[in-house]
Amino acid sequence: MLVDSHCHLDRLDLNPYGGEISGVIEAAEAVGVSKILCVAIDLPNIPEVIAVAERFPQVNASVGVHPLEKADTGLTVERLLELAQHPKVVAIGETGLDYYYGKDHIDLQQRNFLIHLQAASQCAKPLIIHSRDAKEDTLRCIAEHANLDVGGVMHCFTEDWDMAKRAMDMNFYISLSGIVTFKNALTLKEVAKKVPLNRLLVETDAPYLAPVPYRGKSNEPKYVIEVAKHIAELKGIALQELAEATTENYRRLFRI
Repeated sequence: MLVDSHCHLDRLDLNPYGGEISGVIEAAEAVGVSKILCVAIDLPNIPEVIAVAERFPQVNASVGVHPLEKADTGLTVERLLELAQHPKVVAIGETGLDYYYGKDHIDLQQRNFLIHLQAASQCAKPLIIHSRDAKEDTLRCIAEHANLDVGGVMHCFTEDWDMAKRAMDMNFYISLSGIVTFKNALTLKEVAKKVPLNRLLVETDAPYLAPVPYRGKSNEPKYVIEVAKHIAELKGIALQELAEATTENYRRLFRI
């Protein structure tokens, strides 16, 4: 039993499934994926994200605005809190800071990140955080504004062990995507070996970042098994052990 703890079902190419998202869900179930978290990245698409979660009992949703969204959408704490009231919404995000691609709108990123942090703290739902080349600012914002009793997850983690450890010390989980399977992801592979099983999640971030042997193709939830297999090999444990631990972590963090 596996969980895809982060993907974007509303953005998948459904042509291989005759335009039916049910085909994606069934294909994932066929390899043992029992739960999927569909993550929102912009305000206009949140109704579609929630609608997908409403259709399928194994799918939950989050609400948030991605840090690389350059448009000022007028995001407010009140709007996020309103959206988070839906029973299928289990988290706030995807949010965070990306100074690699988003150098031209850092002020907007920081403002939106604070809004997400405040909303998550008020509704006591975990955060889904994206961070790239913004280590110190990300950790500082978490320390100063997050509800550390609730915590969250560092999604699609690509940073070093120092960041992973400091995030875990603040009650955050580390989620690894298909990037960990890439040959040149040596630092990330070391992180994967060190993260305790009780702090680990696996994800696809589909339709992006397909793992080896599907690298370069459109990603989808069924490929999370390749991420899990690789991490299990790195840790020297059975796939079943990793699958059970990450599934339990998902249920614990998102209260499912």
